[in-house]
Amino acid sequence: MKTPRQIASTLFTRSGIVFMQLLAALPLPPVRAMGVALGWLLYGLAAPRRRVVQTNLRLCFPERPEAERRLLARQTFVFFAQAWLDRSWLWHGHPDKLRQRLQLKGALSELDGEQPLVLFAPHFVGLDAGWAALTQQVPRAFTTIYTDQANKLLDRWILRGRRRFANARLFGRAEGVQPIISALRAGQPLYLLPDMNFGPEESVFVPFYGVDAATVPSLSRFAKLGRARVVPVVTRMTATGYEVEVLPAWSDVPSADFVADTALMNARLQDYINTMPAQYYWVHKRFKSRPDGEPSIY
Repeated sequence: MKTPRQIASTLFTRSGIVFMQLLAALPLPPVRAMGVALGWLLYGLAAPRRRVVQTNLRLCFPERPEAERRLLARQTFVFFAQAWLDRSWLWHGHPDKLRQRLQLKGALSELDGEQPLVLFAPHFVGLDAGWAALTQQVPRAFTTIYTDQANKLLDRWILRGRRRFANARLFGRAEGVQPIISALRAGQPLYLLPDMNFGPEESVFVPFYGVDAATVPSLSRFAKLGRARVVPVVTRMTATGYEVEVLPAWSDVPSADFVADTALMNARLQDYINTMPAQYYWVHKRFKSRPDGEPSIY
């Protein structure tokens, strides 16, 4: 029998999903306006997460005035909230609406054929929009890696949304790497998001904006094991939806040195972030793990 707390959690989650289903029918401007209001609310109320964002920005942009970093922090919460509400139409909107709002651009020829590809998809707020655009508009079977959510009702909703189009396949982290490698070698591009702190156990410490950051070397390793090229995919939120830009394949990754590859990945990621710093996922504790002997940052 469920406890009152569990019942309340289930009702809250169901209500939230229904709200998102209804929100999908609205034009984009009012959805984005709600995101602005929600972002400001979160910025004001979520003090611990606000401090995480401010700390990340202080470490990564020490040369910027404090007032500019405060503005970036507020913008980060707004973009984060807008992207979350955009999942309403990404996961429940008519497919024609997605084709209109999701613009694939750039080196699209990199996606042609059946050659193994690892798609480097950094944690910009539009990561789900990028995945939706690829799985809807490119005639290939794409894979990605999924972390289960503790809330099982929410977990099922997210999985349905990300599996919305038939050529989308999600691997749970508990399944291990072998099925991922097999799919990669079979020509199913891997949409990989390796730019987060997953703990020090399987990470290497390489610079990120000049600060040592625990970073999983999975981009280099998957590319090598899958005999795959690395193709970056960068998603930018716009006033009309999202631009999903496919960049030219990297010619120098993977190399024989996965640590050097991972450092290069972070360096190139910085270049992408610098074009739209407020759209990066600064709410994550990117520097939570520290090298031996270094104090906690947060």
